[in-house]
Amino acid sequence: MTTHYYLDWFYDKGFSEKLVNVLNEDITVRKSLVMISAETPDYKDELLNIDSAFERNWFNQANIFFDEYHLIDHRTQKEDAQRFIQNASVIFLCGGNPQHQKHLLTKNELSDLIKKSNAVVMGTSAGGMNMSNKYLDECTVYEGMALHYFSFEAHFDHDNKALIEERFPLSDTMDIYVAADQDGAVRVKDNKIDIIGNVYIISNSKIQKLVETL
Repeated sequence: MTTHYYLDWFYDKGFSEKLVNVLNEDITVRKSLVMISAETPDYKDELLNIDSAFERNWFNQANIFFDEYHLIDHRTQKEDAQRFIQNASVIFLCGGNPQHQKHLLTKNELSDLIKKSNAVVMGTSAGGMNMSNKYLDECTVYEGMALHYFSFEAHFDHDNKALIEERFPLSDTMDIYVAADQDGAVRVKDNKIDIIGNVYIISNSKIQKLVETL
């Protein structure tokens, strides 16, 4: 059984009530939360730690707590990073710079371990992009981990016609899920796709709003 979440960026308000209810059903083991940074190394090192990770507060606000917390960033040794992933209850790919996060995944050889993991895998913004099969970033198509055969983007302006049309070529090869209004989420559980909040799909050069299923 695999459970994967592709999330919008929730800012200070945290996870929506609907999302919290579903997470409480899915996250039954709460031994270890492992977060994978997407912040570039030019941030001051003291600012990069699990306690100050913006996304960790979303779990705190939802009263979802773990016995252990680990952050994988540019300072983490490969052996430690792999051990954290192998022992994780939840793997959370953070938001930030998708290419920096992709570099961390590649350098530490984490992608295959994440694909094989029984942990709940979650990604917000850059993290959701890197979970995708492919994604568009600054007009360039990049390969993701391909947890599923679609693309994902967060905090998407669904009224921006030019932005949408830029994605048409990719949408002719795979569906693109775009979350909007800071509350969208896509859950894929055993290959069944569920929609929470405001999510649109761009497919075959057309965009339409999806109906919530949870």
